[in-house]
Amino acid sequence: MTTSLSAELWPDVQPETARRLMLAGVESFAKRGYHATTTRDIAGAAGMSPAALYVHFPSKAALLFEISRSGHEQTLALVENALEKAEDPVERIRLVVEDFVAWHARRHTVARVVQYELNALPEKEFEVVAELRRRIERIVRDVIATGAESGAFSVTDPHTAARAVLSLGVDVARWYSERTRQTPAALGKEYSELVLRMLGTRTA
Repeated sequence: MTTSLSAELWPDVQPETARRLMLAGVESFAKRGYHATTTRDIAGAAGMSPAALYVHFPSKAALLFEISRSGHEQTLALVENALEKAEDPVERIRLVVEDFVAWHARRHTVARVVQYELNALPEKEFEVVAELRRRIERIVRDVIATGAESGAFSVTDPHTAARAVLSLGVDVARWYSERTRQTPAALGKEYSELVLRMLGTRTA
């Protein structure tokens, strides 16, 4: 774990000790799973005493929520930023997939926790994150629907297509590692071409 990495992942989180605990939480949850991880495991990975965690997070669940909420906010922002770069639905989907996949590859350890430990959240916190997920899905669905209406895409159900597109990107976090042949950027470009063919685009 490094100070620079935690600052890069969570630039808005203060103080640095809170970021260190979040990074330790990511490492611990990714290694053991949320339910098998103890607060002692997290504090130890951060080089702190178990009591130190409660100074910044009231519970293990609160730490997971902060990690998950932040990760979903980051992916929502990159999807929204990708849309601002183009008007054409084909190019929009290309850019969204490139950035979405690259993020899940580059941040694969964080992304695995963000995406696959979601059901461990308490109901209220789960709903906050679920709404972020719905916003991401709505954006992608609307772009696909626009493309289908214009004839750029050949899909019968934009809702199902959007879920399929996002699922491909999310799954990257499950298998990607530093040993993977493709760089995150290269993988994003390859996936974007696959997605365009999947959507039946005329201009892939």
